[in-house]
Amino acid sequence: MRTPVTLLLIAAALCGCQRLGQVGKTPAFTPIENSNEFFAMNATPMPEQVEGNMPAQQASLWSGTRGSLLGDKRAAGRGDILTVVIEINDKAEISNTSDRSRTGTDTMGIPQLFGLSQRADKRLPDGASMANAYETNSNSSYEGSGSVARKEKLTLRIAATVIDRLPNGAMRIQGSQEVRVNYEVRELVVTGFVRPEDVSRQNEITYDKIAGARISYGGRGQISDVQQPRYGQQVADVLLPF
Repeated sequence: MRTPVTLLLIAAALCGCQRLGQVGKTPAFTPIENSNEFFAMNATPMPEQVEGNMPAQQASLWSGTRGSLLGDKRAAGRGDILTVVIEINDKAEISNTSDRSRTGTDTMGIPQLFGLSQRADKRLPDGASMANAYETNSNSSYEGSGSVARKEKLTLRIAATVIDRLPNGAMRIQGSQEVRVNYEVRELVVTGFVRPEDVSRQNEITYDKIAGARISYGGRGQISDVQQPRYGQQVADVLLPF
């Protein structure tokens, strides 16, 4: 029994030492060099095919390449960047009320049965009679009510990178953004799958067109640290049965 307790105390001490190292310091940013966006943008792009070798065709304003004046600037391949527009304004209200009541009464007796009940009464204890063999009463009632009220509003814009192009043509995107204000870092992460045709001419896509969307908006720093319970309290909440 001592070994698990000792390991728990050592883990708590290590976590405490790590937190002590952040005292008086601003929270560090996540290194972008280790992100999927960085690897996608550093991948070798596929060479563009230009029909013909005439200089006039290569310099034409009506060329169909992405680098031309009227070319399609929307994200289409690995390493391309597009803007994700997040405008969430959800409101839900649910209210339920139930009421149930039941009353039951049963009575059974044998007042006359060829005189058998009178003969049986003589053998029964005083006060007992087959004329009123048994009588039961039951009464139950239930009343319950519940309500849920939820309201969420979030408006954000973030640049995301195409990190993969799937065989069916869909693009897997991922975007991250970190903003540090004083000693608090606000983090925004968006991932999911989009269709190239859903990307607008402004190279933007709304969050409701992202399949498997995962949107995380939070923070870390002094304010977030104060709002979280201590590690010991979290462990106690999990282990204690009461």
